[in-house]
Amino acid sequence: MSTSPFDPTRTPPWTAATAPMPAASTAQEVPNVTVPPLPTTEAGRAQPTIPQQKQARRAPVRDRYFDLLRAVALFRVVLYHLMGWAWLPVVFPSMGVMFALAGNLMARSLKRPAVQVVRSRMRRLLPPLWLLGAVGVAGMLLQGWGPNDEGHPGWWWFHLLYWVLPLSDPPYAEGLPGIHGILGENWASDLAGPLWYIRAYLWYVLLSPFILRALRALPWATILAPLVLSAAFEFGYLNLPGERFPSALTDFSTFGACWILGMAHQEGILKRLPRYAVPSVAPLIAGLGLWYAFRQGFKTGYDLDSIPFAQAVWSFATVLLLLHVSPSWSEWPRPLRRWDRLITLLNSRAVTIYLWHNVCILIAATLWDQLWGFDVLYENVPWLLESPWPVLALAWVLIGSCAVWFGWMEDVAAKRKPQLWPDGSKNARPKSATGAHRA
Repeated sequence: MSTSPFDPTRTPPWTAATAPMPAASTAQEVPNVTVPPLPTTEAGRAQPTIPQQKQARRAPVRDRYFDLLRAVALFRVVLYHLMGWAWLPVVFPSMGVMFALAGNLMARSLKRPAVQVVRSRMRRLLPPLWLLGAVGVAGMLLQGWGPNDEGHPGWWWFHLLYWVLPLSDPPYAEGLPGIHGILGENWASDLAGPLWYIRAYLWYVLLSPFILRALRALPWATILAPLVLSAAFEFGYLNLPGERFPSALTDFSTFGACWILGMAHQEGILKRLPRYAVPSVAPLIAGLGLWYAFRQGFKTGYDLDSIPFAQAVWSFATVLLLLHVSPSWSEWPRPLRRWDRLITLLNSRAVTIYLWHNVCILIAATLWDQLWGFDVLYENVPWLLESPWPVLALAWVLIGSCAVWFGWMEDVAAKRKPQLWPDGSKNARPKSATGAHRA
């Protein structure tokens, strides 16, 4: 896994047949039917009418079930990074789910030419990272970060290119002082914490055209290959020198099976299994992952993120079950309709939320700590000052502000009209993009 202190820790919709009209015999009378005239142009030439049903098919419908999974995954990531509860990745393995949803969308997009799809995905992914880097790297430089801190002056400027194209983890300064009362110390480490996900996502995107070919030729061998690679790393059969490549390959092997499961779901491979197969086998696979985690010290302070093989197996089994259940909602079930705008907003700003949430948590905690300086609070409600829940609420307020200040870059990257608060409401939704799914 990545060496960052916060190591982890986008979808397809699912016509009535027309009975043939019996041929009329010659003895039957043909009723006198009035045929409406075709619409004409100014030149008088008739134009065929395009059926509404055919027009409706042009705009793909969002799979709201996948939107729900992505929103829950984002909320769980923020909660875990604030609370640090080791059981949260067990209850809901957010990173595996997010990679599976992205793999599903990638496979659907690859119905177009691969070069075009990869370029489109990179265009959507990288500009939000560049905006984060422009703010973060500028702040680090202003605080004195430079080649001497990295210990390799000759390569320092070259390593900064990873902030442009993150084929490896972008460099960042460690141990920087914060801003008193606003931003805590070592803030750059928190800023860089989520970047492993961007790097892993980029590699999955670049490899997806080849993975899809392998998946169509050898489905289950391709799906299980990352798990085999993860086991080889875990048990010492494969060892790679250096620092950057082992981290990238570990992340690839940990969540690669989830990404490929998402592609397999889009390709219809999982549907070929008997209905009883996944509910029968997935719990056994999950149990294997959890059993191995306990053998590696899960009870003594470790979490799944510290045990890559256990994380890989558990995430694989959970994603397999979630994709098997997949109801493919084109509309929200009644109990979930009240959450439509919130879930839509989280999906519209998923990259921004993920990139900025660590810094928002740090700022929220720093601001909340200032309340200890008020004697009336310290003496009367110390339990409130110690509670993490107000910090969580404040963190989400700051995350919402980041969605306003920085989220527009996701619209620019997707070649959409920039919006401050894209929650799907009529005032926030461009007419031309109604109901369209991110391609």
